[in-house]
Order: sequence, then structure tokens, then C-alpha cells
Amino acid sequence: MTTRRDFLRSAAAVVAGAPLLDSPFGPPRNKPLGWALVGLGSLSTNQLAPALQKTTNCRLAGIVTGTPAKAERWKTRYGIPDRSIYNYENMESMADNPDIDVVYVVTPNALHAEHTIKAARAGKHVFCEKPMEISVERCEAMIAACKKAGRRLAIGYRCQYEPLHLECVRLAKEKEFGALTRIEASFGFTIGNPTQWRLNRALAGGGPLMDVGVYTVQTARMLTGQEPLRATARTSLTNPTKFKEVEETMEFELHFPGDVVMRSTTSYNANSNRFTAFAQRGSFGMEPAYNYAGHRGSRSDGKDMRFEPVDAFALEMDDFAQCITTGARSRVSGEEGLKDMKILSALYESARTSGAAVRIS
Repeated sequence: MTTRRDFLRSAAAVVAGAPLLDSPFGPPRNKPLGWALVGLGSLSTNQLAPALQKTTNCRLAGIVTGTPAKAERWKTRYGIPDRSIYNYENMESMADNPDIDVVYVVTPNALHAEHTIKAARAGKHVFCEKPMEISVERCEAMIAACKKAGRRLAIGYRCQYEPLHLECVRLAKEKEFGALTRIEASFGFTIGNPTQWRLNRALAGGGPLMDVGVYTVQTARMLTGQEPLRATARTSLTNPTKFKEVEETMEFELHFPGDVVMRSTTSYNANSNRFTAFAQRGSFGMEPAYNYAGHRGSRSDGKDMRFEPVDAFALEMDDFAQCITTGARSRVSGEEGLKDMKILSALYESARTSGAAVRIS
């Protein structure tokens, strides 16, 4: 089994960063950056706040919520001072709070731009959950706002920090099984509460493609190391009452240079969580692939693919803090999120036109 130390050493080699020196981009490396979580739902409560306790370069310094009762609970649990507790209307007043360096946006998809722009105007760096937003134009506005403010922007693609995903990228890059020929991936679940925001187009921007299908798009881009040339997609529907605003299931293809094709299914009405990369002399992949923990990898030659578990949320936040401090470019920059949004937009356009091929700019 590969140890955490081995993984961190290899990960550092894959994505070499700048030396850990003081820089004009932020506080000295040995001073953890203060993070404020915007939106205190399940992800912030059960994953992000606990992960921040495991980081080296970060600390939980503030919160933004529209629910006073949540603010009180978090204040008590994490010792957050009153001066670092905000609501969505006054979050720009963070500009007067030197304890907060980074804002992590964890609100519904269609609110990401609003909250990112407010944070940038307050002079804070921004880490934003995926998908970056619900349109190319909004993603571009987020990037422009952070550039204007001289702040950094990154997107929460935690799989880019997970050891099995990085091992699969290595296998593809080094052509251990020969050149890639195709990728098959699927991610979906049976969605519950019919009144939740994920089924509201105005807040979600789309259905499972926006929510979990973006993971399979990321997988294909990571494995090929390239951008797709064209996209095709079709949707299917079995429950028009529940899915009256967003798609229920989408099957899609992305065509990459070198005739590599990724075929994927994403759904709110079926459970799946895997990908397989097929190459000239074998295959490799993961199942489950996209959970917060419990990943399993496999190779067609039967060799071991076990790694010591890591908290990818902690790793991605530590990495962003290091990028801010050193001035290194983040591997999950806003531009990375924009690329995915262009692909998602092309897939939705293809689905609207009964599966016609759409070229991706």
C-alpha cells in the first residue's frame, strides 16, 4: 500500500509548485490563511469544516449564512468571533476583517457568481465549489472580478488531489497500457426531496450533468490531458412531475483528439459511480470513483492500486493556500472551471437539438 508520505511526494512531483517562500501574494508560508465558508449546508458541515481542522496552511476564520441559528451553532462549536460572522447581504464588509484571507463559496450553483464577486470586491481570494456557475458568461464574470481585485480564484475539483485519480492520470500519461482508445464513465444517484434546490433550474442551472456529470467530464480531461473537440448528448425522462425543470438522465459523448471517445451517463434516477479507461494493451479505472472516501482502483493486469486514504478537501484547500502564498498557479484555477462550463454548455445544446454534434470552442 502506498503511504500518505509516498503519495504526497509523488503528487508534488506531478504538479510542481514554487518554493515555499514569503511573497507579495499573501502572508508568510508559516502563517495559516483564514478561510470563511459561505453557505453552511451539508458539505460545509460534514466535510469542509472538519477538513479545515486537518490542514496545515489554513484555519476556519469566518462564516456566511442566512440562518441565525446556524451561526450560533458554528460560533459555539468552532469559536468563531462575532466580527467574523456575516450574512449574504453584508459579506462585502469582510473587507475590514484582516482575519479572513479566503472565501469558500458553497452555495447553490446559480449564486456562485454573486458570492464570488462580493468576496473579490472585499479583497478576498475565492475558492468555489463545482460547477463553477451555470453559464459561460457568469464564469467569465467571476474570473474578471477576481482579476480586477488582484485576487486568486480556484474551483473545488477535489478529485485532482485524490491519489487513485492521480495514479490513473499517471497510467494514461505514461502509456503503461498503451495509448488510450476510449473512456467509459457514469455517475448518478436517486435524488430524494422533490422540493430541493437541485431540481430548481433557476438555482441549479441544470440537473445531474451540472451536479455530478461534471465529475466524469473532469475525468476524461484529466486522463487524456486534452480538450474535447465536439460533444453529443441525449436526455431521457421517466418522471415528468419530479423532473419538470431539469433533466433526469443524460447520456453523452465527448470526442477528443486522436479519436479517443468518452461515453458517459449521469442521472438523478439511477445509482452509478465509476470510470474505466481502455487502452491498446489493457484497461484501468475506479469503482467507486467519486465518493468522498472509499475509492477502489483496478488494473487489467491485476497489479495493486491501493493507497492510504487522504482527505482531498484538506489537500485542495492547503494547496490553494500555498498557491496564494507563493504565487504559483493553481491546477484548479477559474479558467479550469470555465473550460468545463463550455463543455457542459455544448452538451446541453446537443441535447436540445436531439443529439446533434456540437463543436466546442
